[in-house]
Amino acid sequence: MKVVTRFAPSPTGRLHVGNIRTALHNYLFALRHGGTFLLRIDDTDAERSTSEFDQAIRDDLEWMGLTPYRIVRQSERFDLYSREFERLKSAGRVYACYETPEELELRRKILLGRGLPPVYERKAADAAIPEGRSPHWRFRLDHDRPIAWTDLIRGQQAFDPKLLSDPVVRREDGSWLYLLPSVIDDIDLEITHIVRGEDHVSNSAVQIQMFDALGSKAPHFAHEALLVAAEGKLSKRLGSYGAQHLREEGIEPMAMLSVLARIGTSQPVEPMTSLDELASDFDFAHFGRAPAHFDSHDVELVNAKLVHALEFDQVRARLPAEACAEDWELVRPNLTRVSDFAQWLPMLHGSIDPPELGDDERAVVGEAASVAADLDWSAEPWRQLADQVKAATGAKGKALFHPLRLAITGRDSGPEMAGLVRRIGKQRVVQRLEAAARLQ
Repeated sequence: MKVVTRFAPSPTGRLHVGNIRTALHNYLFALRHGGTFLLRIDDTDAERSTSEFDQAIRDDLEWMGLTPYRIVRQSERFDLYSREFERLKSAGRVYACYETPEELELRRKILLGRGLPPVYERKAADAAIPEGRSPHWRFRLDHDRPIAWTDLIRGQQAFDPKLLSDPVVRREDGSWLYLLPSVIDDIDLEITHIVRGEDHVSNSAVQIQMFDALGSKAPHFAHEALLVAAEGKLSKRLGSYGAQHLREEGIEPMAMLSVLARIGTSQPVEPMTSLDELASDFDFAHFGRAPAHFDSHDVELVNAKLVHALEFDQVRARLPAEACAEDWELVRPNLTRVSDFAQWLPMLHGSIDPPELGDDERAVVGEAASVAADLDWSAEPWRQLADQVKAATGAKGKALFHPLRLAITGRDSGPEMAGLVRRIGKQRVVQRLEAAARLQ
């Protein structure tokens, strides 16, 4: 069996961390098994769906490397849905209903008040049709056939169909709800595995009967524990933390994907450089049923590790034109994002503002300016500079190295000084030391 998975977002907003995780797991499972990953745009909600969000979803997936083999849109498949709907209607598996939302809510409250499950109560076949009302349509569940399947994450699942309401599949205006078109698409596209959140478990129970009613075997299901923020609940920030946020913050896509591939599993989160690497051991057997805790700080840590492993040729196009491999290798260990590199260039090749120093620090820097002017820069200028200033002033440790670093680089911390001093050059180092020593 060739594995075929699908990611089915609605184009009503940007991708956020939760649905990126769903897309990633569908992609990795297909990649691991040599299968196919499809994108289905669920745009049946004409009022809320927009072409801008449709494009944004596709752009975000492309940026993350989650390129689908094929893209389909539900808005282009209404004829297919109508044909299958008529087939189900002829078989008696969908039927017309005429209750208003207010009537349904009232009946629901009555049932709850009696301690009964709020399950929709079917009307008799000869029930009177209210005058002037258009019907909505429900799928008739088979109450005599228990629903059961083995979930790839949750294990054995079982539902009593008598405790489930016959779901509405089509509204009065003829528009479609999610459940039936999704099943029709999954059959037509030959989807073999449906990977989604555990909030869809009861939907899957209903849809299993829909697959059967349409004469098709249901795909395999994997229902993942929901993603929650590190503090224990899904926060509004997670709703906006997604591909757009990553781009704006300069985060490598593989940093986010490395985290989302492993949280909720028994495996440690590690920086991975490719989707192939992530897919190599991707297995739903590693997933637990406890909520998957997401912390954006983990993404930041993984991102820094990935940046530290990037070679100059991999980032050349993203750096200022004047940057070279030596600059990148020197600064790289101190970066958390590639975009941070630009702020180091003035320190390497431009000018900096002299720092304000205390009297003892200016004495150290003044001595360093005199020593630096006479040093042979082709040898080990930083070691020689530090040794001679230490001998002349008696300063050592932080009292020696902090004012020198601050005067030469304008920063309290940064790359190792030996490489910086060579790269900045003798003339600039002397000028900076003299300027810092003079500043009162």
